Amino acid sequence: MKKKLTILLILSTFLFSSCQERNKEGKGITADPQATPETQNLLVNLKKLTAKGIMFGHQDDLLYGHGWKYEKGRSDVKDVCGDYPAVYGWELGHIELGNEMSLDSVDFSKIRQLIKAAYERGGVNTLSWHANNPLTGGSAWDVSSNEVVKSILPGGEKHELFNTWLTQLGNFFLSLKDNNGKPIQVIFRPFHEHTGSWFWWGQKLCTTDQYVALWKYTQSFLEKMGVHNLLYAYSAGSEFSTIAQYLERYPGDDVVDVMGFDTYERNGDDSREIYMKTLSSCLNVLVKAGEAHNKLIALTETGFGGIPDSTWWTKTLWPTIEKYPISYVLVWRNAWNMPGQYFAPFTGQQSADDFAEFCHLPRTLFQEDISGLKLYQKDQE
Repeated sequence: MKKKLTILLILSTFLFSSCQERNKEGKGITADPQATPETQNLLVNLKKLTAKGIMFGHQDDLLYGHGWKYEKGRSDVKDVCGDYPAVYGWELGHIELGNEMSLDSVDFSKIRQLIKAAYERGGVNTLSWHANNPLTGGSAWDVSSNEVVKSILPGGEKHELFNTWLTQLGNFFLSLKDNNGKPIQVIFRPFHEHTGSWFWWGQKLCTTDQYVALWKYTQSFLEKMGVHNLLYAYSAGSEFSTIAQYLERYPGDDVVDVMGFDTYERNGDDSREIYMKTLSSCLNVLVKAGEAHNKLIALTETGFGGIPDSTWWTKTLWPTIEKYPISYVLVWRNAWNMPGQYFAPFTGQQSADDFAEFCHLPRTLFQEDISGLKLYQKDQE
C-alpha cells in the first residue's frame, strides 16, 4: 500500500478535469486526430501524474530476467522490491519480417499476452522497433549505406517492401485488444536515438528531410490502417546540448506526443560524474523543449550495465532526475541468456537493497502506486 492512499486522493481530479483539456469533438490532444478516447485520456492523465512523481519502467520485465524466461508473474524488479514497474518496455524488432519470434528470441504472441497483462494492472506499455535494414537485409545496426531511408520513401526501390513491413507492424498494434475487444493503448517509439549514427536511420545515414518524411509516412500509414491506439514518442540520443540540436530532426507537434532521450552510464574513470552531468544537461534542454511544445517528457532509456555501483539508484539516478517533471524513466533489459547484461537488479545483486530503497521513495511510482488511477478512464462529462 506504499504511497497508494495518498495518490488515490487525486483520482477524482484525474477523472473529472481531463475533459477540460479537450474540445467537444475530442480532437487535438494527441498526434493522431482519430486516436481512441482512451488513448487521449492516457496522454492527459500522464501529464497530470508528473506532479506526483516519476514512474519507473523496465524493458521486457515480464518476459524474462537474470537466469529465467517465461515464468508466469515473475519480475526481477518485483523479486527485489515487492512491486512491478509502472512502465513496461517491449521490442518489436523482426515483426516486420513476419517472424514468430523477436530479435531477442521471444514469441510475439507472448509479448502480446504480457502487454495485455500489464494493461490490465493499470500499467503503461511502451514499444521500440529495431527494424532490420530494408536495403541491405542486415540488422538495425547495419550502417553500411546512407541510402536506406531514401530507398524506402515513396519512389524508392524498397518502398513496397517497407509497406509490407509497416503492414506487419500495424497488424500487431491492431491485435492488441482487451477482454472486451477494445484496443489497448501503448506508447510507440520509432526510429529512436536518431541523433547518433549506429542505426540505419541515424544522423549521418539520412538527411533531416528524409528522417522527417520517414516518421510522417510511418505514422500516416498506420493511421490509414486504422491504428488509433498509439502515442508517438520522439526519442533522441544524448548528443545534444541545445534546444535547436534536440529539435533538428523533430517531425512536428502534429505527429509527436512524447519527447524523450536515451543515455547510459558507461564504465570508466569519472563515469558517475560524466553521466550525471550529461543527464542533467539533457534534461534541462528536454524540459524547455517540452514546455515550449506542450509535450509529455520522459527519460526513455537509461541505466548502468551490470550496475557495479551499489548505491546507483539513490545516489546517482534519483538525485539527478528527481527535480524534473518527467513522466517516466525506463532502464533496459535483464537478458535471460546473457548473464552479464542487466540494467535492473535481481535478488542478490549488489544494488538490490538500494533499489528497494529507491522503490519506496515518496515520488518514485511503481505499479501499486498507479493501479487505482485508471489512466485510460474516459472523461466524466
